[in-house]
Amino acid sequence: MNTPEPVSRPAPTAVLAEDEPLLADELADMLQALWPQLRIVARVSDGVAALNAIEAHQPDVAFLDIHMPLLTGIEAARQIAGRCHVAFITSYDEHALEAFEAGAMDYVLKPPTPARLATTIQRLKARLQQPPVDLRRALQDLVARAPGTPRYLQWINASRGAAVRLITVEEILYFKSDQKYTLVVTADTEALIKKTIKELASELDPTMFWQVHRSTVVNVHAIDSVIRDDRGNLALRLKQRPEKLQVSEAYHHLFRQM
Repeated sequence: MNTPEPVSRPAPTAVLAEDEPLLADELADMLQALWPQLRIVARVSDGVAALNAIEAHQPDVAFLDIHMPLLTGIEAARQIAGRCHVAFITSYDEHALEAFEAGAMDYVLKPPTPARLATTIQRLKARLQQPPVDLRRALQDLVARAPGTPRYLQWINASRGAAVRLITVEEILYFKSDQKYTLVVTADTEALIKKTIKELASELDPTMFWQVHRSTVVNVHAIDSVIRDDRGNLALRLKQRPEKLQVSEAYHHLFRQM
């Protein structure tokens, strides 16, 4: 009677997203020592690059720093939505850690220690036996408890033809109402979203985005200059686009000091 040979499983893979190079090196070395079977297939330093790496490599695990440029780890995890297991890299206090535990999420504390990382690895190994969980609902509790988590929009999913593009708010020059949709304009592209200008005005950081017309919200960093005509009407010249944006009289006060 022949004994069946054990089925060999492929080595688990991971994407490591951490914007502090020394910490990323330390964490990668510790993972290699404590979990030698794990292959780190990509190391990135911001949230958008993390999403791109996850899309390209389809890893089993994503280690996501909570505070990353472009997209936070929380926003990136929302976008992943159950495509891989997630472990957050964080320096949060005990109250925020309660939210991690309550949400059944894994985490690595800064600075990492072998003992805590070993616990995370054991939990991740157990989770790998099951499909990844969509953490979006659990992340709502984490956002509510975690200090310093941005409450404004950090990115937008916008349609461009048949494609859906992820656009960070830093890229957006202005929003303009377009019938039932809103036009999202960057330096080199235009796309549509279903949110109204009124909805956006309440979700965007008011220090970065100003409403200048009932149909227009502009990124203040995109403004090159303010033009006044003979009748006192104001328009905005942009740094990276040829068109000018009209400013309603109700919003003239925003530019009195310019």
